[in-house]
Amino acid sequence: MYSIIVVPAHAAAPGSQVRLAPGESLPFGRSTPSVPSALTSPSTLAGPLGPGLAIPHPGISRSAGEIRAAGSYWLLSNFSATSTYVVENPEGAGEHIKIAPGRLDAPVPFEFSRVVLPAGSELVDFGVWAPRHDYAERAHAAQEGEPTTLAFPLDRSKRYFLVLAALCEPRLRDDPHAPLPTVDRIVERLRPLWPAATRASVQWNIDYLAVKLRLKPGPETADPGPRLNGKKESLVSLALRFDLVREDDLAILATAR
Repeated sequence: MYSIIVVPAHAAAPGSQVRLAPGESLPFGRSTPSVPSALTSPSTLAGPLGPGLAIPHPGISRSAGEIRAAGSYWLLSNFSATSTYVVENPEGAGEHIKIAPGRLDAPVPFEFSRVVLPAGSELVDFGVWAPRHDYAERAHAAQEGEPTTLAFPLDRSKRYFLVLAALCEPRLRDDPHAPLPTVDRIVERLRPLWPAATRASVQWNIDYLAVKLRLKPGPETADPGPRLNGKKESLVSLALRFDLVREDDLAILATAR
């Protein structure tokens, strides 16, 4: 069963994709021979000199690295002596990992990844998909003892979640580095769902979220803590990092167009 799919840059046809089963590996680099659309024999994939993904760019090493499938995730080796590779999560808000020169078998957890390689004065990239998902079975019988406290107890039916969703919307829909909406834009965005929304009420919900998500102490504490600069940025960063707001959650804003 194939678990990893490598998608060359600008690949239009499924035949240009490379499918790897657990245990199979795929070298990539400037002088690596092109691969067929599906490779079924692990023995033909062993080592950096076997069939692999060719990246015909003079700024890419002849043997630049290797991808190895490992069940529901994959491993990336960087054979370069000088260049750091970056693996981006296109569905994350700027989420990425860096693979240092010479690093072997670095695990990559993203379902969709963009591998970015420095190549002279430009960057080249290719995609890797990991569509296989493995989950633990939930126990049917309740265990004794106190229930686990939720880390981020958010009620999606409350107005503060509407405000949080509106804050996160540009980075979930458009660009991970998109500017955040102003309070006035949020008021305008939510007015069809919340006719009484004002600048003061939206700002109150932002302040409440900062306390609820423990970015600042509550009013009952003696020490107010340091002033929180970039409150909206901190809220959105936390929400997207821990999936408190996902793209599916934006459905609650659907009637606010």
